[in-house]
This record gives sequence, structure tokens and C-alpha cells, in this order.
Amino acid sequence: MPPRFHLSPIALGLALCATVTATSAVAETLQWQSMIGIAQANNVVGTGSGAVTGGGLPWSAQHGHAIVELSNGHVNFEVRGLSFAGGNAVGTPGAVAQVKGTLVCDTDGSASGNNSVIVDTPLVELDDQGNARFNGFVGPLPDVCGSEPDVAFLLRIGSGRWIANATVLR
Repeated sequence: MPPRFHLSPIALGLALCATVTATSAVAETLQWQSMIGIAQANNVVGTGSGAVTGGGLPWSAQHGHAIVELSNGHVNFEVRGLSFAGGNAVGTPGAVAQVKGTLVCDTDGSASGNNSVIVDTPLVELDDQGNARFNGFVGPLPDVCGSEPDVAFLLRIGSGRWIANATVLR
């Protein structure tokens, strides 16, 4: 006869609590492992007042990442080799000297009255090789950023148009 194991109600409760805590900790961080340029010019991400329109030309990026900690609003992003993929400035960032990270929460607007919610980092320098990074806080994030599965991370220029997005959410 195989051995029997018995967990007391207290031990079972502690085990369940640890599982819920571990699951919550994973869900509190959004992490994308790569960054790509916008392929389709003028593409729109988001809904209603939270819609963000893409730039007028395609862009490319060599690599990058984005990490957002939902519990405290800490954002870390990096992009390398961000450049135009069309037009006369192809292969360079052209006249674009700054970018900002943008979290678009509830992209379909289902939980926010048909409006996506946008959270921006400050603008940071984009060097001549198309490299930029940000590591800081954007303040408390709206609850919908953690409660809805449809969340996007974009890079935008000062005028607000998006030119790159983070991909492969882990």
C-alpha cells in the first residue's frame, strides 16, 4: 500500500497562500523581450481617447526590451538601432532626437468606457545610432493596466505618434 500524506488545514492554507502570492508577484511585472519598429505607417493602437496613431513611415530596430512593474510604476526600456525603414532618412533616426515609452492599457477599451488608458514616460534622448533608454518611475499606474490582458508598450516621438513597439510579452 502506498504511503499516505495528510496536510493539516493550516498547512494547506499556507501552501495555497504561497501559491497565490507567487502568482501575484509574476502578474505584477510586464516584461517584453524585444523591440521592433512600426511596419505599417499610420497604424492605430488603442481605442477612443486612448488611441495612438503611428508615424507616417515605417521604422526598424535592432533590439530592445521593456519592463513595467505594475505595483509601483517603475518602467525600464531600451531600444538599439531605431531608424527609419523608408524615405530619404532610411537607416538613420533622421531628425527624431527624443522618444518616450508609452503603456497603452486596455487597448480595446472594454474596461475603460471604450477608451484605452495611456501612461507616458518623460522624453529621453535618441542618439544618432538610434539608441535610447529610460529607467525611472511614472507614478502609480491605473488599475486597468494590471486587470486587463490587452496592454501594449510603444515608443513615441514628441508629437505623440508611435514608431516602435515592444514584443513577446513574457
